[in-house]
Amino acid sequence: MNKCDSEVLASLLVENGYSYIDDFQKADILLLNTCSVRDTAERKVLGRLERLKQVKEKKPDMILGVCGCMAQSWEKELLKRFPYIDIILGTNRLIELPNLIRERLNSGVSAIDVLEMPSNGEIIPKVRESKVTAWVTIMHGCNNFCSYCIVPYVRGRERSRSSESILQEIKKLGESGYKEVTLLGQNVNSYGFDSDEKIDFADLLALIDANSPGIERIRFTTSHPKDVSSKLIDAMGELPKVCNHFHLPAQAGSNNILEKMNRGYTREHYINLIDKLRAKVPDISITTDLIVGFPGETEEDFQDTLDLVRRVEFDVAFCFRFSPRRGTPAAKMDGQLPEEVKMRRLYELLEIQDKISIEKNRAMIGQIHEILVEGQNPKDKSQLSGRTRNNRIVFFTGDIDLIGQLVTVEITDAGNWSLRGELCS
Repeated sequence: MNKCDSEVLASLLVENGYSYIDDFQKADILLLNTCSVRDTAERKVLGRLERLKQVKEKKPDMILGVCGCMAQSWEKELLKRFPYIDIILGTNRLIELPNLIRERLNSGVSAIDVLEMPSNGEIIPKVRESKVTAWVTIMHGCNNFCSYCIVPYVRGRERSRSSESILQEIKKLGESGYKEVTLLGQNVNSYGFDSDEKIDFADLLALIDANSPGIERIRFTTSHPKDVSSKLIDAMGELPKVCNHFHLPAQAGSNNILEKMNRGYTREHYINLIDKLRAKVPDISITTDLIVGFPGETEEDFQDTLDLVRRVEFDVAFCFRFSPRRGTPAAKMDGQLPEEVKMRRLYELLEIQDKISIEKNRAMIGQIHEILVEGQNPKDKSQLSGRTRNNRIVFFTGDIDLIGQLVTVEITDAGNWSLRGELCS
């Protein structure tokens, strides 16, 4: 979502006569598009703003802006700590960027818009990071209020886009040569709950699958387990363009902790969903998010999470220690755990999951997979990079003319996070 918002901001600047420059120190406008999901993201932004003070002193006419979730929640504090910030723009007001630039240039004082009321209209990015794959926002906001999560407070309540506008955007992407779209929402499973269209997420997938010429693959993120329907699971198995990858955040394996997190499901419900998905799509890749060290988490609770990991055998798990977000119920809960306990549990969880991930990747050696070639390996320009339908990154040698094409590759080697392969003749 952050990357997609950055594409929107870049598009607005280009439409208003600006062009991208590689050297940020020479820029006329520099925007930091921020995230507040975890404290490491916020600390990174604060550190960057400290260092940018010298850049602003050397080039005082540069417009420095902070956008996104930190702008929404830190508005006054940011301006107090960094008075040289020129623009503060909240998550619901991205379309107002050109107006804030003009306001700052005309008035000479900081321009701020962090209104919670969403701007009218959907901004379709015209500047995209990739020419092969594209993010498509299908909804904004979240209604779930998990006790640890800041998202509903900084992005507001759920608002679904019309299916017609989504289909129009994807059709244009297909006509422009894009091969893959990833549908975005804080909880895509609740798409349409707030709409009069009577179209749910499974219906939307079917519409896109049948009406997206040129698009070969459809992905989506993120899903909430409490809203995964049997209809959606059936769609995963039946729609040919929908990829066999499901990111389904479990967050914890203990019912005690899931209840404190206000997740709305049990470990038994989660495991049942996994069983249904694997029965319908046998070669599906399941990835997840997990949090350790939540307030009040006992050693038994933690062992329940480890047990869930061993039972489900996730292909990939993004694991984090609990990070208190100010303004959320979890930040004020009793039973806050010491940092050393959280880190010990995180390392233990990572050790178990890493073994599972590498075993699953190694099991793919010798298999032949269809790869959508996305670009060059950023660490080795002599190699290409692409993804399997089940979302494994594969590096292999090939001509750059293959970028944007579907090719078959034999997997020859495997690491924790990526595979190596050879192009099939």
